[in-house]
This record gives sequence, C-alpha cells and structure tokens, in this order.
Amino acid sequence: QVQLVESGGGLVQAGGSLRVSCAASGRTFSSYSMGWFRQAPGKEREFVAAITWGGSNTYYTDSVKGRFTISRDNAKNTVYLQMNSLKPEDTAVYYCAAPSRAFTVSTLERAYDYWGQGTQVTVSS
Repeated sequence: QVQLVESGGGLVQAGGSLRVSCAASGRTFSSYSMGWFRQAPGKEREFVAAITWGGSNTYYTDSVKGRFTISRDNAKNTVYLQMNSLKPEDTAVYYCAAPSRAFTVSTLERAYDYWGQGTQVTVSS
C-alpha cells in the first residue's frame, strides 16, 4: 500500500519562501518519479513539478519556473518542493503524487495513481 504524506504548508507573505515535503512509504521509492500538483479555490488541479526516480531530470509548469525547485532524497523516501518568491496566485492546496509504473515520468494528472492528502499553502499580499 503506497502512502504519501505531505507536510510543511502554511501562511507566508508575498515574496517569501516555503518548503513542502512528501514522505512516501509502501514500495521502493527510488524506482518511481514523483510529482507535485496544486488546486486553487474554484479551479481544477494543475501540474506544478515532477522529478525522475534518480532526481536527474525535473519538469516545471511555466508559472513556477525559476521560483520553485523540486528535489528528492531517496535515502529518506521524501520529495520536496522549495517555493521562493511566492505570489498570492500560488495559494492552493498542494498535493504530491506518484505513478504506479516505475521508471516513467509525466506532467499529466492521469499518469499518477497515488495522492497525498494535500497541504494548504496561503500567500498573503
């Protein structure tokens, strides 16, 4: 049973930084890519970032490029999303996600089968 548990959300002022984490369990973490998605109030969930199983390749949606960094620590079974220069429009519930297929990576929500419970990130203006 794959479990994903996010932590680290909170309230921050515009221009500030926040790091969210996602601890995974239930299978060999280092064989699977990981992704972060977010859902703002009244909007559909959207892709934010993804990282390959070894961490060598990362992918970002255009709106966060240069501000957010996805990383992972396979020894700790944890993936991180470092968010800098935060904007009010980054306010959302952030979800980490994992695919069921090993050694694949995607920016598409339908490619991910396991989801965390989400963590709220609120950026005040």
